[in-house]
Amino acid sequence: MDSGSRARCPWQFLIVFSIICLQSMADDAGSLLFIDGHGLKHRYFRFCPSHPHQTAETSMSIMEVGAAVSVLLGLAPPPTLSIASSSKLNEFLLPNPFDKPHHVLLLEIGLAEDSQEMVYPDSAVLSSAFKSKVVRNSDSVEIVLPDAEGVAYFSLNEPEYDSNMAITDKDLSEFASHFGGSYKSDNIKLVNGELTIPLPSGCNLSLHMSKKADRKFATSLVCLINNIRKFTKTTKDLSESANFAELVAGYFEGIKVLQEEYRSQDIAQQGMELLLITVSKVVETLRERYEGEIVGIILFSKAYSSLPQRMLDVTYDSRNSLRFLEEVKSSSNSTADAEVALVRRTLAWVTGLLLLLATLIGVYLLVNMPLTRDTLLYSNVKLD
Repeated sequence: MDSGSRARCPWQFLIVFSIICLQSMADDAGSLLFIDGHGLKHRYFRFCPSHPHQTAETSMSIMEVGAAVSVLLGLAPPPTLSIASSSKLNEFLLPNPFDKPHHVLLLEIGLAEDSQEMVYPDSAVLSSAFKSKVVRNSDSVEIVLPDAEGVAYFSLNEPEYDSNMAITDKDLSEFASHFGGSYKSDNIKLVNGELTIPLPSGCNLSLHMSKKADRKFATSLVCLINNIRKFTKTTKDLSESANFAELVAGYFEGIKVLQEEYRSQDIAQQGMELLLITVSKVVETLRERYEGEIVGIILFSKAYSSLPQRMLDVTYDSRNSLRFLEEVKSSSNSTADAEVALVRRTLAWVTGLLLLLATLIGVYLLVNMPLTRDTLLYSNVKLD
């Protein structure tokens, strides 16, 4: 091999490596659904709702999605947002800064593969959803909330609902009846029956609780419904203030479990259809809760071994927290506390008496002052 071919080998290897990296970044993409508010008065996106499932011409980065969540909550976008990303946000967000929903539902759905075809059910919620592509070219992006007093964050992934023991046969039966299905319990073992849900496509989804993947998917759906009900019951009085914002966010991994278990079957596709129906019910519940002033962002993300599982994380900015100087109370010496209280009471009475005496003397002098001596009223008069 001559020296020229040797010199070209590193450059050829670099070009091939760059192509592979670009291809991996292109494959590292998910889909995104923007669900606008309800009614003509509560529109926060520029897209027209008369075109269902319309798709954006350009994809969005995960940082732009996090910035959109901040703007919809009424917060400022992160300072690291580029000018091009800001222009992209202006393309689909309405510019009025005084008309923001201040309530956002952010649900991230983990997928084992992103090649699954999305079949959207014929519902009023999803019929006007705006679909876009999202590219994950970095680690997880944090949505930084200023403080707990101005923005409330409610997680749909509470630890008490992560365990399968938190779900009972009654919960599964109520969930099935809510969607027109049935649950046949096992007389021998709890939470070991068969759940059957009819789908709008005409198929029946049968989930056996004895199977780990089916059990995980069913319990995740029940947890999602239970957490939404718990949220709507416990936070009715929190959003009365106009400046109060609420972010309801969660991560759903039931579809990923079905895809990993049933790679060559249609159960994962039917599970996605049931999940979208559940999401539609959740959005309708939250719309009633907020009278239409809420938007939904549904993110379908693919898990990779080299990147964190979730695309978006929610944190509070501790730098904006206020510091309060508080006196340390001592309960060991009651005599010292009584002496401190006596001194404070004495100073308060003495200060109050002095102010009252000064007020009386001032009023007396003003009443008995000669008119010609009042320099405010007779500033132009020559005084004696």
